[in-house]
Amino acid sequence: VQLQASGGGLVQAGGSLRLSCVASGGTFSSYVMGWFRQAPGKEREFVAGIRWKGGSGYYADSVKGRFAISRDNAKNTVYLQMNSLKPEDTAIYYCAADPVGRLSDFDSWGQGTLVTVSS
Repeated sequence: VQLQASGGGLVQAGGSLRLSCVASGGTFSSYVMGWFRQAPGKEREFVAGIRWKGGSGYYADSVKGRFAISRDNAKNTVYLQMNSLKPEDTAIYYCAADPVGRLSDFDSWGQGTLVTVSS
C-alpha cells in the first residue's frame, strides 16, 4: 500500500491542524493505521493508532485528550485531528499501515508532513 500524508503547516501554540493520509494500491480497510512523529534530534515515536473498523483509537500519553485519530474506509483515508498544539508537538508526522493488526507491525510508510508549532 502507498501512503500520502498532507495537512502539516505552521500554527501557533494552542491552535489546531488536521492531517490526512490517503492510501492506494491496497485494501485500506484491512490495515490497522497509525500516525508517528519524529522531532529534530529524536527518535520516531508512536502518536496514535486505529483498528480496521475505527473506534476510539490508541494514543501516546503525550497527546491523549488533545489528538483524535479517525478513518474513512470509503475514502481510503486516515485523519489526525490535533488540538491544543504545543511547541513540543513540532515534528515530521508520518502515517503508516499495519497489515497484521497488533499496532506493532507497521511496514508501509508515507513521506511525512511537517508540523511546526510556534510559541
